[in-house]
Amino acid sequence: MRKTILSIVLVVAFFNSCMNSKKEENILKNNQVDRKEINLKSKLHIYTTAKDTELRLSKTGSQFFKKKVQTLETETAVFVNPKKIFQEFLGIGGAITDASAEVFSTLNEQQQNQFLQAYFGENGINYNIIRTSIHSSDFGLGSHTYIDEGDSELNTFSIAKDKEKRIPLIKKAIELVKDDLVFYASPWSPPAFMKSNKSMLQGGKLLPEYRQAWAVYYAKFIKAYEKEGIPVWGLTIQNEPMAVQRWESCIYTAEEERDFLKNYLGPTLEKEGLGDKKIIVWDHNRDLISERANTIFEDKDAAKYAWGIGFHWYETWTGGLPKYDNLKNINESFPTKNMMFTEGCQEGFDTERLHYWPNAERYGNSMINDFNSGVVGWTDWNILLDERGGPNHVQNFCFAPVHANTKTGELTYTPTYYYIGHFSKFIKPGAKRVSTTTSRTTLESTSFLNIDGTIATIVMNKTDKKISYKLAIGNVETTVHILPHAMQTIVY
Repeated sequence: MRKTILSIVLVVAFFNSCMNSKKEENILKNNQVDRKEINLKSKLHIYTTAKDTELRLSKTGSQFFKKKVQTLETETAVFVNPKKIFQEFLGIGGAITDASAEVFSTLNEQQQNQFLQAYFGENGINYNIIRTSIHSSDFGLGSHTYIDEGDSELNTFSIAKDKEKRIPLIKKAIELVKDDLVFYASPWSPPAFMKSNKSMLQGGKLLPEYRQAWAVYYAKFIKAYEKEGIPVWGLTIQNEPMAVQRWESCIYTAEEERDFLKNYLGPTLEKEGLGDKKIIVWDHNRDLISERANTIFEDKDAAKYAWGIGFHWYETWTGGLPKYDNLKNINESFPTKNMMFTEGCQEGFDTERLHYWPNAERYGNSMINDFNSGVVGWTDWNILLDERGGPNHVQNFCFAPVHANTKTGELTYTPTYYYIGHFSKFIKPGAKRVSTTTSRTTLESTSFLNIDGTIATIVMNKTDKKISYKLAIGNVETTVHILPHAMQTIVY
């Protein structure tokens, strides 16, 4: 009898050992790639944007690698290991809001074409992600919905207002994006009659009796936009669900968002033949993101509808440090779920600070650390605003990467535009992030391996000094110089 039990124990142990070995083998297989070592004939090209210079995504050099020698303790280095690969890159883009469309409509045809090419053209910075709002947000001339107030049956549903200026701009943009388009939408508030405070502004909650009608509203939006020839990739459930704003807003606790997803929105989209649309939860800041992920992703009936979790960066505006460790925690805790940066902008518009360099460096820091934390896509806020940082119907004026003077038509490309371009222009959808570290905190860096085999390494220097560093990959290296307050992309 003892021999039989022992035999069973040994068989079970052997089986578990085999399964664990197989699991480890799969993990290794998914996180490394067999490629030839980068050799001495490999040429790298350097592109730079730097403060107090004329350099804006400018090619500043080409050079070759040399045989690697052991890095000294006194040296600054960026280490890239292309054999260790991580998440697949979805893309980078921004939001086409009513405000952006309003400003765009004031430009003449030549200015409009220049603007569109700058963002979406092959000679521009190659945006492929577009976000928009489901009816109105604060960035527009006023609040509106797609139905008459009180129409709980949604019989009056119409996107006619969006067809005036917003949809024409979206269509012009997606004509340039072509195959890699990721178009998604977010609501800021349900119609006033559906809410506890009877207002689209100042928070309030979705009333239980309107949950089904509100879920159908999303489906109607998707179908209406797709009828216009705009393929909808997905949506977020609610913009900033834990913020009572003076503009359009609505509060969901983690449990309320979970239950709305699993009992209403998810089943409704499936019933309407829209089950392939990606649903993003949270869509708020990094500070409270873990609670939302834990609550929704640990519920299998809700999690099955969620593609991933979205986040903003506004927890940092009070001067605190960005909570990148929360992103890493979600990536480790829920590896099958995706993370998407869904909104960020520099608040507090000031005409004198259109070329304020720390604004761009905030973007660079966020993008590098978000991607290094496992994020697959990154979405800026308004792609275009006017000379006041609007229009915004509650005067919540902000910066955008590009501003237009509505009196003269002059377009201003801020340093932020170029910093974003150091990522979006050189990292292609489908790329895989590869292991990248730095030996000093003076430099920040990330790298992606494109499908064509090229690698783009992005390096940022936020210091007041020029820095020389080794770029070391496998058995080769080269010395690169980066100017003070500069961003570089190195392609090889």
